[in-house]
Amino acid sequence: MQVHGMTRREMLASLAVGSLALHVKRLRAAAPGFKIGACDWTLGKRTDPSALEFAKALGLDGIMVDLGNWRDDLPLRKPELQKKYLEKSNQIGLPVASLAIGTLNEIPLKSDPRAEQWLSDSVDVAQAMGLRVVLVPFFAKGDLRNDPAGKDAVVESLKRVAPKAEKAGVVLGVESWLSAPEHVEILDRVGSPAVEVYYDVGNSQKAGYDIFKEIHSLGKRICEFHAKDNDDLYGKGTMNFPEVRKAMDDIGYRGWMQIGGTKLTLGIAESIRYDLNYLRGVFPREV
Repeated sequence: MQVHGMTRREMLASLAVGSLALHVKRLRAAAPGFKIGACDWTLGKRTDPSALEFAKALGLDGIMVDLGNWRDDLPLRKPELQKKYLEKSNQIGLPVASLAIGTLNEIPLKSDPRAEQWLSDSVDVAQAMGLRVVLVPFFAKGDLRNDPAGKDAVVESLKRVAPKAEKAGVVLGVESWLSAPEHVEILDRVGSPAVEVYYDVGNSQKAGYDIFKEIHSLGKRICEFHAKDNDDLYGKGTMNFPEVRKAMDDIGYRGWMQIGGTKLTLGIAESIRYDLNYLRGVFPREV
């Protein structure tokens, strides 16, 4: 039996997801300090609910989950998988904090019509799972540097999807190799409060930007942060995390910071534990 294009099984699964999302949303409630999670791909468990248990064992506060590979039909769009995440989250007391669409690095929003539909679908997934932030990346094939036509196409796509995101209470976080002024230009052209910047300190430093000035200039238009040091374990490399913290203080940022990359010199588990322990000293849960 189908109801408005959904089978009865899909409809029941969707209702169950919505009910679970209400129960686990409290796990992501705002705190006076910082919450430190990790991306599921950093954990080696992309679009795999077992990432939650792994994160819990490592002492993380939550995870960012990827929508999945386009070759697998972006599996997190399915209510059954959403339900598994929410059930596990509720069971162990660890939240999914935010969502990412990593496949856009291969199937770019700027050039492939499928990508805009997936972006729209990500809003549905975020709403169903009670998530506020969707990371929209522009790397690899989606790179926007020196591509004015690509920027124009992205702006138009974001304009079309942003009203849906606004209605759902979801923020689309643009992350790219672009500078802060270039990001602001995109946000201003879209003209929606539902489109902000997802700021990766490691990527921006690698691109040669003054990340502390960038954080100040972007201010409240940053929806969430990725922690990263491209050179070594945290505190041993070139990323000045205490200065990042000062910049966050200046703009009044409190909330999630996801470990988006680590050198893994000690193996996945021990490297993330090391980085997490370092970050806790700079970005405490209570301030």
